Amino acid sequence: MGCMLSKPKDSGGNRRCPGNIGQVFVFVPGLRIPKSVNFSVSLGDHLSKSLVERLSALRTRIVVMASQEAPTITRTRRKIATQHGGSTLADLRQALEEYLPVLLGLVKDGSPLQHKVHFVWVNQEDDAEETSISNAWYEVLSILHLMALLSISQANLLLLPRTSTDGYQPKVSEENRKASIDVFLKAAGYLDCAVRHVLPQLPAQLRSYLPVDLAEGVLRALCLQALGQGVEIQLGLAIDSTKATLAVKRRLACEMVKYWQQAQDNIMNLPLSNGWGEKHLLFVKWKYVEAKAAAYYYHGLILDEGNTEKSHGMAVAALQAADEYLKESKRASEAFNTALPLSRNPPLWGTMKYLSEKIPKDTSSKVRINRDLYTHEKIMETAPTLPDFALALKPDEYQLPPVHASWNDENISG
Repeated sequence: MGCMLSKPKDSGGNRRCPGNIGQVFVFVPGLRIPKSVNFSVSLGDHLSKSLVERLSALRTRIVVMASQEAPTITRTRRKIATQHGGSTLADLRQALEEYLPVLLGLVKDGSPLQHKVHFVWVNQEDDAEETSISNAWYEVLSILHLMALLSISQANLLLLPRTSTDGYQPKVSEENRKASIDVFLKAAGYLDCAVRHVLPQLPAQLRSYLPVDLAEGVLRALCLQALGQGVEIQLGLAIDSTKATLAVKRRLACEMVKYWQQAQDNIMNLPLSNGWGEKHLLFVKWKYVEAKAAAYYYHGLILDEGNTEKSHGMAVAALQAADEYLKESKRASEAFNTALPLSRNPPLWGTMKYLSEKIPKDTSSKVRINRDLYTHEKIMETAPTLPDFALALKPDEYQLPPVHASWNDENISG
C-alpha cells in the first residue's frame, strides 16, 4: 500500500517559513515543496530509459522552480515577471500540468509501479518537516494541492490594491476582481477533484498518515475558503452595482457565512499546531466573523423595511449584531496578522471598506430610536436568525488529464 516516512521538524531546517509574508487579502498556507527522487533507481528495471528520463526531467524542473519561487510567491512580492518575461506562477503551474499526465502512467489500471517510487515533500502545516510515501497517488494529491495553492496565490496578487493613476487611494480594478473569481473557482476545482477522485485511491490506513496539509478536512476547508472569497468579491461587485437589490446583497452575504462556517467546521479539530497551521485557523476565524458582520447588516436593512414595531426591533438587533461582529473581526484580523509568519492587511477596499463605514453609521442611527439594546449579551440573545440560502457558487469541474501518449508503447517489466 506504500510505506510512509516522516521527518520531525527539528531534523533538517528545509522548511520554507519566512518571518513576514507581506500583504494578505487571500491567505496562502505555506506551499509544500517537492524534494528530489531518483526515478532511474526505482523504475530503471521496469520502464524504458526515455520514459524514466522524461519523468525525471519533468519533476526536477518542478523541484527547482518550487524551491526557488515558493518563498517569493508566499511573500506576495509584486515582482511576478521572470527575466524571460513570463509569470513565475504560470510557469510553475505549466510545469505541474505537463508532469501530471506522465505521472498518471504510474497508476494506470492499478499498475504495480505506483508503489515503486518514494515521493518526498516538505510539509508546512504538519509538525513533521517532510513526508515520504511510496505511492504515486500521494504524488498526484500533492501536485493538485500545489496547483490549487498557486491559484490561490494568484488570486491574492490580483486582489492587492494598486496605486491608481489619478492619485487617489489604491484600488483593485473591476477586471481584476472578476478575474479573481475565475481563479478561485479553478482552485476549488483542483481541491474538489483531490477530495472526490484522488483521496479515495489511497488505502484508508495510508490516508490516516498523510500530513495534515493534505488531510481531507484541510482540502475541503481550502475549497470552501476559495468559494467564500469568491462570494465576497461578488458581494463587492453587487455593492458597486446600482441594479443589485438589498435582497441580492443579503443572499450573497449569508452564503458567505455558510462557506466560512463550513470551512471552520472542517479544520477546527485538526492538529494545526505550528506557525502556518495556527495562522490558517486564525484566518478562517477572522473571515467567518467578518462574513457575519456583512450578513447581519443586510438582514437588518431588509427587516427595517417592515412596517411593524417588531420588525424594527429585530432590525436594530441585527444591526447591533453586525456592529459587534465588525469590532470582533478587527480583533480577529489583528490576531491573524501578528501570528507568525507576520502579515498585514492591504489598504481597505471593496466590501469591507464599504461595510466598515456603513455599519457603525447605520447602527448608530437605529439605536437612537431604540435604546434598550445595549449589552453584547442582549444583542446576541435578540439578534434574529439569518436566512438559510442554498450555496450557489460551485468549484470548476476539473478532471485528471488522460495518461500521456509516451506510455502507449511502453512494455512494463515485472
